[in-house]
Amino acid sequence: MKGSTFIILFFFLFGGNSVHAQKSAETIQWLSFEQLNDSLSVKPKKVFVNFYADWCLYCKEMDRTTFQDSAVIKSLKENYYAVKMNVESKETIFFGNQIFSNKRIKKVNSVHEIALLLAGRKNKPFSLPAFVLFDENFQAQSRYFQFLDEVSLLKILQKE
Repeated sequence: MKGSTFIILFFFLFGGNSVHAQKSAETIQWLSFEQLNDSLSVKPKKVFVNFYADWCLYCKEMDRTTFQDSAVIKSLKENYYAVKMNVESKETIFFGNQIFSNKRIKKVNSVHEIALLLAGRKNKPFSLPAFVLFDENFQAQSRYFQFLDEVSLLKILQKE
């Protein structure tokens, strides 16, 4: 009896439904730039932009961990419009009364024009993951070019 009680208690504390789990049933409602354009015209709000590529292992790891964290999801949902964009996209994007395209589409690891504009760095190659935070007036406040775990991203979101 003591053995089975211990097993049940162990499973409850450390099993899949642990009280320590941070994963949320909710998900981030990622917008496209076109949707962001509409949203900003209706209600100005801070913006978090996540640039990624399908080949980016750190991007995939953040999707699996950081962006599943309930506190991160809550902070983004309450305080930001969250935009996610594949930098290798072939789409033409209409944003802020301008048209953006991927002019380097025929090159290996091409980067869309809007990603280069918002997350490019002078004299450095474009790197991923890349995140840009904007204020309510869509003025860039900060840029990050690294893997961010839940704790690091939450500190950034709460600081901005």
